[in-house]
Amino acid sequence: MREQTTPERRVTIVTGGSRGIGRAAAERLASDGFAVVINYAGNRTEARRLRSGGAIINFSSSVLGLALPGYSAYAATKGAVEAITLILARGLRGRDITVNAVAPGPTATALFLDGKDQETVDRMARMNPLERLGTPEDIAEAVSFLAGPARWINGQVLRANGGIV
Repeated sequence: MREQTTPERRVTIVTGGSRGIGRAAAERLASDGFAVVINYAGNRTEARRLRSGGAIINFSSSVLGLALPGYSAYAATKGAVEAITLILARGLRGRDITVNAVAPGPTATALFLDGKDQETVDRMARMNPLERLGTPEDIAEAVSFLAGPARWINGQVLRANGGIV
């Protein structure tokens, strides 16, 4: 476990943290020494305001840049997430809170794999130069980077997708 070097432990809020990428991100952040708050669709508890020095990390998708037929509505929602990321980063000016987004490529989660035959999964795995699906842990690593040491990165989208264009 890597401990934070600042006197005050940083807090992260992970929405959708009960499974898949969100769960892996929460586990990685906790192992990196962050205090982790997990929120998921079934939790009605009110996760408090983020204090100065915090980080907000939204989730987009690399499907936005791929322009795949049949994904127009999904890509539109992720385009909105990317716009909100930049606007919120600017809106929190002076609060020392970074706002970024992670845009995963095809990632081996139950949600991604469900209903896809092996040929489709293999084809999608070969779309990137690393020729494999991402793992939830790959995405969690990007989240941890943005939540921790990346304090000068703000209002950006990190495409964690193995190099898919």
